[in-house]
Amino acid sequence: MVQSREIVVTGGGTGIGYAVAAKFAAAGENVTITGRREKVLSEAAALLGAKYVAFDAADAAAVERALAELPERVDVLVNNAGGNTDRIREKATDLAGVADAWRANFEANVLTTVLVTTALQPRLAERARVVTIGSIAAKAGSGSYGAAKAALESWNVNLAKQLGTSGATANIVAPGVTLDTEFFQGTLDEKWLESRLSAAINKRAGHPDEIADAVLFVAGVGAGHITGQVLHVNGGAYLSS
Repeated sequence: MVQSREIVVTGGGTGIGYAVAAKFAAAGENVTITGRREKVLSEAAALLGAKYVAFDAADAAAVERALAELPERVDVLVNNAGGNTDRIREKATDLAGVADAWRANFEANVLTTVLVTTALQPRLAERARVVTIGSIAAKAGSGSYGAAKAALESWNVNLAKQLGTSGATANIVAPGVTLDTEFFQGTLDEKWLESRLSAAINKRAGHPDEIADAVLFVAGVGAGHITGQVLHVNGGAYLSS
């Protein structure tokens, strides 16, 4: 009998993270979701039949405290926590504000990923899979958010090299415009959306389930020869070379 894998999904309470967790749970895997909002997590975990651990993944001390509640063995780690913090901030009017804005996106996207992965790396099982949610913004540009996601692509290559011959892999799944998430925080502009969708070959936005299916692919036991890569899921809005 095949043993169920232990799956950890950060930012698993809503949107893409929830869709990823739901796919793993439906496949019979043992799922733990994490995030900052305990109420959101508890409600999501109840629907999924999953465990949850609430903590701020950008806070090193909080990550260390959470380790006692996280699985002792991790077969799949999905780094989904993050988002464009510029969408919930006033536009900076001075250099101090610019610094704060860039720092916020770095902490929300890079630190959350690096801290959780580093903390759980000693627990990664043989042939483990680390999948990080990136963004088309890393290639198309989007200020401090795009820069943060680009930094993750470089970090992912380094992680893949660290895992090396252990059989574990590290990959990024990079969505394009994806609706039915909390990403836009009520700031979605129809003109902006139309311009982005017109760049896609299929002329539409993505759905969280489509991103989740890509995550499940690179997290699969048969994807062991895929590592250090970025898998773009954007309807052809960005064509990698």
